[in-house]
Amino acid sequence: MRNGLLLLVIAAAALANGIDTDGLPMWRQLLYAGIAVAAYLHGRRLPTRLHLAVWAVAAAVAAAVAVWDWSEGTAVAGGATLFALLPWLAGRYRHQQARLVEAGRAEIDRLETEQRFIAEQARLRERNRIAADMHDSLGHELALIALRAGALELSPELPPPARTAAAELRAAAVTATDRLRGTIGLLRDGPTPRTPADETVTALVERAAAAGMDVTLRRSDPPGGELTSRAVHRIVQESLTNAARHAPGSRIIVDVTRDADRTEVTVHNTPGDAPATRTSGGTGLAGLTERVHLLGGSLRYGPAPDGFTVAASLPAVTA
Repeated sequence: MRNGLLLLVIAAAALANGIDTDGLPMWRQLLYAGIAVAAYLHGRRLPTRLHLAVWAVAAAVAAAVAVWDWSEGTAVAGGATLFALLPWLAGRYRHQQARLVEAGRAEIDRLETEQRFIAEQARLRERNRIAADMHDSLGHELALIALRAGALELSPELPPPARTAAAELRAAAVTATDRLRGTIGLLRDGPTPRTPADETVTALVERAAAAGMDVTLRRSDPPGGELTSRAVHRIVQESLTNAARHAPGSRIIVDVTRDADRTEVTVHNTPGDAPATRTSGGTGLAGLTERVHLLGGSLRYGPAPDGFTVAASLPAVTA
């Protein structure tokens, strides 16, 4: 509102200075220059929504003067147009041009920020992929090493010094697994789906059995969609890894079944024959719980009367 009133004052001064221009004195000529500068600066710096109303009023006044005296009206209208309207339009043009430049710079900054964000997301995805690979492959292999060492620790054919060395090896493997999990915790920025090696649950169980685990696969129907297949593989792998670490020498039963709607996974292990090495709590099952929930399934795990059970229910046809 204040900017509109200021523009009205500028227009009124231009109209008033256009009256009786015969023998125009110097101070009125200088006033025209001042009016032009003020109009330009107003258009450049002080935008207002009332500019159309102001110039309409100025045109009406000039028209009224022209009706009363044509020559005076022409002088008034010409002076207001030349020294007020045109400078104001020039200032308004410069104002809009400056806004366009500012908007362009803001858009460039936004695009640069977006590119940095995309690059950061790609870096985080790569970190998560590396963390998942380390957890799924290296962590599992370390657990199998601990399992082999546990079997040697219980072997009656070895002398006591060899069994002691096997126990130390098992403890070192478990410690290395815990340190690996800590490193993964630093790398990982939340659960990230990954593409595991093309290993079936049957192949995974056979590899664990070859490493010395007492594991039985009761039934292994095709798990359905790709994401379901990956989740089933991860559930069984994590369950075998935890059994090897926390219940060495236990008997493990893996049951994977599928009907028209759901895929059910159950991994149960009995209490271990060898004492488990104390470790800091891992986050594998907790991360799997979130992953299964994202797929629309459920995951339950905990102690059972005769050991430990991990049970999951997933959609059968998740792509």
